[in-house]
Amino acid sequence: MSRLLLTLDDIHIRLGPLALLDGAALTVAEGDRICLVGRNGSGKSTLMKIAAGQVEPDSGHRFAHPNARFSYLAQEVDFGDAETATDAVIGHLGGLDDIPRALRRLDALDIPRDLPLTNISGGEARRIAIARTLAGEPDVLLLDEPTNHLDLPAITWLEKELSGVRAALVIISHDRRFLETLSRATVWLDRGIARRTEQGFGAFEDWRDQVLEEEEADRHKLDRKIARENQWMHGGVTGRRKRNVLRVRKLADMREKRSSARQVTGNVVLTTSEAEQSGKRVIEAKNISKSYGDAPIIGDLSLRIMRGDCLGIIGPNGAGKTTLIKLLTGQLEPDSGTIEHGTNLEMLTIDQRRDELDPNWTLSDALTGGRGEQVTVNGTVRHVVSYMKDFLFTADQARTPVRVLSGGERARLILARALLKPANMLVLDEPTNDLDLETLDLLQEMLAGFDGTVLLVSHDRDFIDRVVTSTLAFEGNGQWVEYPGGYADMLTQRGADLAASRKQAAIAKAAPPTATSKPTQLPSTGKRKLSFKEKHALDTLPARMEKLTLDAARLEKIIADPTLYTRDRPTFEKTSAELGRIKEQHSKAEDEWLALELLRSELEG
Repeated sequence: MSRLLLTLDDIHIRLGPLALLDGAALTVAEGDRICLVGRNGSGKSTLMKIAAGQVEPDSGHRFAHPNARFSYLAQEVDFGDAETATDAVIGHLGGLDDIPRALRRLDALDIPRDLPLTNISGGEARRIAIARTLAGEPDVLLLDEPTNHLDLPAITWLEKELSGVRAALVIISHDRRFLETLSRATVWLDRGIARRTEQGFGAFEDWRDQVLEEEEADRHKLDRKIARENQWMHGGVTGRRKRNVLRVRKLADMREKRSSARQVTGNVVLTTSEAEQSGKRVIEAKNISKSYGDAPIIGDLSLRIMRGDCLGIIGPNGAGKTTLIKLLTGQLEPDSGTIEHGTNLEMLTIDQRRDELDPNWTLSDALTGGRGEQVTVNGTVRHVVSYMKDFLFTADQARTPVRVLSGGERARLILARALLKPANMLVLDEPTNDLDLETLDLLQEMLAGFDGTVLLVSHDRDFIDRVVTSTLAFEGNGQWVEYPGGYADMLTQRGADLAASRKQAAIAKAAPPTATSKPTQLPSTGKRKLSFKEKHALDTLPARMEKLTLDAARLEKIIADPTLYTRDRPTFEKTSAELGRIKEQHSKAEDEWLALELLRSELEG
């Protein structure tokens, strides 16, 4: 039987008159892979903080195994007084033995060890926090929205890393693909109660719908029973007083049960204020290029976007997605090439920037601009409270300051503000951040029914697959390639192409073209043979790679000394830099050897 690591039992927390958690429970045993799901505001993060021991419930019991190590990744990152990435990671660790492992995680996430923490991006902060969370080899990992601000390469790395850890996992995430990959059990937090199924997230929605259908059937039975008892009451009571008193008491209990039952929260109502139809051709870019200094961002890109297209733009952080959007929408001029916009174009940008919301605004002011209590939606005048309810805000929240809203509530408010504006082209920059799964479904349905054009920047693979008609992917060195279909379609198409192109590139690199041959052509008859230099490299590279491997192992042994960092920091940093240089040399030698092996195989048929 697996060792029990954590138990939360009968947890209660109230926020004013609302019972946020009303008897919630959670158990975590060795080997568990649990996803914690629920609507925004259902208390998921609060329950996670209670599990981490950071919040005390109003009532209830928390048991944590005394020998179990817990590690918690919060939504909001706080590095305290740390000045560099290394300081942030090492200052969090309980023992010096974890330092080398923590620094290797920083390297794997492409974070420089001496990166100053001033003015770092959200993605960099998230990766540093992930390296810190994983470093201590904990028994229980509590991860609250771990993929927020991560690009696709980092999400893929994190998936692979978490798949191999021995720790039990409890994950909150809006990324469906991430949850489907990692979870083997699902805890659904709904109306203060935690329900559990021993199935991964892939089976959650069918199970949830079945639970709600059974609950609705029970409610109908209770309503019919109350109606029968009411009829009996109105028809007069019999002479058997004792039985009548019990029956009246049961009726009162049933009425109390029915009135106190918390109903399922409704769905967000998403409606765009559509402008007049644009021209058939929306954007046409011809051979556009853009560079910053010597760094190419976009190189010789030609692209045509037609009315009704939904173009997904994907690439790692820093690839230039925002620059590309600004070029396509006319906010920036290309260094070369031309961009033409179609007729009657009304653009609306939803970029999820929280800084557009004044924390001192009330919800009503944020939607009306402080002018009255009415908004205009698709030409229809509505009271602001009525419109707020479409986005699951209550009438009582009309005067609530923006600063007290949760991340999910702020995301819904940004959507509500944006969708008041008429548009026939939507530019969505990471619109899925902090939205719950049900709101994501409705956003998807809204985009499917939108008659205009959509430009979508997102790292949510499932959302991309469900929404886009084509995908524009970053291929490195300023090159962007458009693929029909979504993210999965792009991987299918690009996989074979990349394999072929890498093979051609490797052969071309190892065999420089002669005066009579083109660089991209392979020898057609096998007459060419390996040169002396190429044969010598094939013979000597394995020994060189082995020596580099031994040198790297020697340096890693030095760094593994848990006291080195605090005892002799200059030696630690010098050794780390030398280790990085040796690993780079090993990688280059390995690439060269593989290229020569491919060439030899081609020449020998």
